[in-house]
Amino acid sequence: MNDQPRRRPATPHRRPQKDPVRFLAFEALRAVDERDAYANLVLPPLLKKARANGDFDNRDAALATELVYGTLRRQGTYDAIVAACIDRPLREVDPPVLDVLNMGVHQLLGTRIPTHAAVSASVELARVVLGEGRAKFVNAVLRKVSADDLDGWVARVAPSYEDDAEDHLAIVHSHPRWVVSALWDALGGGRAGIEDLLEADNERPEVTLVARPGRSTTDELLEALGEENGLPGRWSPYAVRMAEGGEPGALTAVQESRAGVQDEGSQLVAAALANAPLEGRDTRWLDGCAGPGGKAALLAALAAGRGAALLAAEKQPHRARLVERSLVGNPGPYQVITADGTRPPWRPDTFDRILMDVPCSGLGALRRRPEARWRRRKEDLESFAPLQRGLLREALKAVRIGGVVGYATCSPHLAETRVVVEDVLKGRGGAPVEAEWVDARPLMPGVPALGDGPDVQLWPHLHGTDAMYLAVLRRTG
Repeated sequence: MNDQPRRRPATPHRRPQKDPVRFLAFEALRAVDERDAYANLVLPPLLKKARANGDFDNRDAALATELVYGTLRRQGTYDAIVAACIDRPLREVDPPVLDVLNMGVHQLLGTRIPTHAAVSASVELARVVLGEGRAKFVNAVLRKVSADDLDGWVARVAPSYEDDAEDHLAIVHSHPRWVVSALWDALGGGRAGIEDLLEADNERPEVTLVARPGRSTTDELLEALGEENGLPGRWSPYAVRMAEGGEPGALTAVQESRAGVQDEGSQLVAAALANAPLEGRDTRWLDGCAGPGGKAALLAALAAGRGAALLAAEKQPHRARLVERSLVGNPGPYQVITADGTRPPWRPDTFDRILMDVPCSGLGALRRRPEARWRRRKEDLESFAPLQRGLLREALKAVRIGGVVGYATCSPHLAETRVVVEDVLKGRGGAPVEAEWVDARPLMPGVPALGDGPDVQLWPHLHGTDAMYLAVLRRTG
């Protein structure tokens, strides 16, 4: 007789189950972190492949999109919450682990996913991509997070507004402190305005289409979208807004490049340059920083309607190819070249209208590229400034006397907007330029809250657009 106690049969090891939605979202987040990719470029091909494999339906795609963008937008807030739940500095947590954690925190605090589902799905993802040991760490942290809601956590991890206004806003609204400070300086005013702006940066932007004049109409786009899926633009006569979840590429006009996806602020800038009053010849237009091609396509269509020709120049060859694609089928004369606007191949006094939408920090498009807020550094502005001044200075040489130049940025930072224009006009860093300001506000008819002029700053919370800046200058000598 064997008196030894019976052993319980060993529990078979369960293989972790791969959740295709969360795995895809994790892949996208890793690409953003490891390769400095942009989510709006990484996510669509991943979703397309998943749909082609039969793994995804529209609801799955919507959830994956929400997990990626929600996690990126709220990264600063979630980092602060995770830091309060661990016993080591946040920088010592491996980035893949932090991605799984932040995506789990977003499910717990930023969505309606039930607590048990958010935790269990995140732990299962951790088992698949991190291993069993790290999955236990993820489980422990997320269970601590689940003990309170977002408001409760923010009250615990953010300093009070009275003690440190900028740090409070940075954590509550998930922006780096230096970005909060820069946006506040550009916006001016008190607490309400900056909070409205930061909240707008964290909202999902609408998809806006542009009907390129002479090639498509807003009526055509609205009819194609249907009454429930299409709305007229707020400010641009060429804009149509799409209902959430629509697919622009399914529209015939978009497939044929007669229409495209373009933020309404970008449309307003191009249209304003085209509408600036001009005496004499008006036949030669230049888009000096044309990539990826949205403004160039609208300018080319407007130029064609007046018998003018557009030259679209772009320094980066791959972006020049995108410009060519955008301009396919344009009825008027145009040319796309690869050229550096600071060392231009064209002669001085050549053009009647020039748009210089210069490279910048992109702080005006944080709604669309939320990862940019974490990727940019305050020091980056120092590298952009000489390039921006050089491009504007060369543009003012290239335009004829009496012609106009539009200086545009997708940033409201004063160091990239008015300061650049004033530096060039006053000869800081180069010879003075003989040019005068043109009041840009009348060039955007019907658009409210454009400030004191003569330049224009658009805002997400006031206009529903990216924070585009435009200064219009007329060469006088």
